[in-house]
Amino acid sequence: MRRRTRALVATAGLCGLALTAACGGGDAGSGETGSTTDGGSGDGEQITLTVATFNDFGYTEELLAQYTAEHPNVVVEHVLAARAEDARANLTTNLASGGEGLSDIEAIEVDWLAELLQYPDYFTDLSDPAVEGRWLESKVAAATTEDGRLLGYGTDVGPQAICYRSDLFAAAGLPTDRAEVAELLGGADATWDDYFEVGRQFVGASDSAWYDSAVSIYQGMINQVEFAYEEGDGTPVGLTNPEVREAYDAVLSASTDDGLSAGFEQWQEDWTAGFQNNAFATMLCPAWMQGPIAGNAAEVEGWDIADVFPGGGGNWGGSYLTVPAGGEHVEEAQALAEWLTSPEIQVQAFGNAGTFPSQVDAYENPDLTGATNEFFNDAPVGEIFASRSLAVDELGFLPYKGPNYFAIHQTVQDAILRVDVTGEQNAEDSWAAAEQAVADLGL
Repeated sequence: MRRRTRALVATAGLCGLALTAACGGGDAGSGETGSTTDGGSGDGEQITLTVATFNDFGYTEELLAQYTAEHPNVVVEHVLAARAEDARANLTTNLASGGEGLSDIEAIEVDWLAELLQYPDYFTDLSDPAVEGRWLESKVAAATTEDGRLLGYGTDVGPQAICYRSDLFAAAGLPTDRAEVAELLGGADATWDDYFEVGRQFVGASDSAWYDSAVSIYQGMINQVEFAYEEGDGTPVGLTNPEVREAYDAVLSASTDDGLSAGFEQWQEDWTAGFQNNAFATMLCPAWMQGPIAGNAAEVEGWDIADVFPGGGGNWGGSYLTVPAGGEHVEEAQALAEWLTSPEIQVQAFGNAGTFPSQVDAYENPDLTGATNEFFNDAPVGEIFASRSLAVDELGFLPYKGPNYFAIHQTVQDAILRVDVTGEQNAEDSWAAAEQAVADLGL
């Protein structure tokens, strides 16, 4: 994927980056990071490395303690943000002010990766012969600059299935077996129309909504559009792509006119509470969503996963670990990032949180291929998400997410929230407000 180096105008928190030097401590982009195998400081000095992530990467205390057991002079502290947006705001704000306050390792979500890669000197070049061939080629390409610097080690990818409440399906007279649910939703030929039609059947026979959030459904739809907001060279097209408007209209018609949405904003308190009070029956379910569902729906029985997705396949999310160039322990941080993104550790993370690995060798690990998830009725999640990964490949492309993607995408998400969550505008007026918001970006 090509990376452009022109400045991104009017993206919150990044405007000052081009003028602000990273604070001292590392030679960004030099590639001379020393050994990435021993993880120590070389003189036995006791150090603490901080790892900033969001949502749930599967990095439990027990997993991180393994690193200290192997490297007794290193203590790892996990800095966890509740939402990706919170992590991004912290990262961009601290980068703009020179880097002070950043963790030794900072996680980056794929939707805002290209935006940050415009400023490669703020991140350490993680290129190393020891990790060549570790990841899917597309995962590496997305984090590589035009001059060949690798600025992020890939963690997970987000192949999507449908998670559903089998007990609510049964109460509404719908099939509950995961294979039957997959066929109900259209099987290999599943479409968004199929998904919405079954939703209309469900809400007609239930007091629960069909899905949790209109924004999440839009996310699934837009991740099947190759060039949503930008051309292939990064030139922004705003909201002029008719596929964007079609997805917006479809999801809001289903959400508000048909009453399929529970009207929640994901990661907010009412959304979290909705898991406990039968607020909705289905969710778009990238592999990493298993952890949040199981955590929020603790002691709620009935969740399962169907090997199906409207439109055939789609990837939502997936992240990277970066090492800010101004850290005090850049070499040691790179060693830790390498360890955390090794196939063996990513398979452990998958077992902890369902984050599906991006490492090629992980796909031959029986702990992955044979994995089941007890919370989801012992669903064969290794098989399901491997199948969903193949469906992503069958799309024939990965959505292009250039340096302007995040800023433009946010305007549409905000527009959907104004209709689905707050009800302050109708769909037409909110779309017009989104168009104005894009114009105000000055792209």
